Amino acid sequence: MTDTTKDEQQLHDEAEALRKETAEGAPELAEHDQLAALEKQLEDANSKALYAAAEAQNTRRRLEAELQQATSYAAAQFARDMLAIKDHLDRALAAVTDELREDKTASQFLAGIESTSRELDSVFQRHGVSRIEAKGQPLDPHRHQAMIEIPSSDAEPGTVVDEMQAGYMMKDRLLRPALVGVAKKPD
Repeated sequence: MTDTTKDEQQLHDEAEALRKETAEGAPELAEHDQLAALEKQLEDANSKALYAAAEAQNTRRRLEAELQQATSYAAAQFARDMLAIKDHLDRALAAVTDELREDKTASQFLAGIESTSRELDSVFQRHGVSRIEAKGQPLDPHRHQAMIEIPSSDAEPGTVVDEMQAGYMMKDRLLRPALVGVAKKPD
């Protein structure tokens, strides 16, 4: 055998020995790869579980807020309907003359109407329904509905000078805008 052949044989033997060592160590590498893969799956599952828990908590909070809001404003349509009754009572009381107020029979009847109006105001107050201030206020399109412009030298343009129909809020929600007349510069 020549030196080159010996070197080749020696290299071949060393390579074979390395292959055997790698083959014997391969199960460890395979187990390590499996363990890493399982850890990655566990991490992904934990991440998904945390995401699902957060999503469930957000859904619960949103539903609780919607329930609270629905409970708070459940009577809104009923309150709107009652506003028509309040308007009729206010118009009836505004139409009463001093002469009628002095009449004994009429004054007792008027006292009943005034009492009913006060009781209705009390019920509105207990349920968070309040009248919108309009006269003397700047026009607020979120609370007032301008019906006419009235030439006025006494008030700033854009200021409410007349209220045709009262507006009402239920807590922070508009039930009905106030129908108003707004000042403008005289011609």
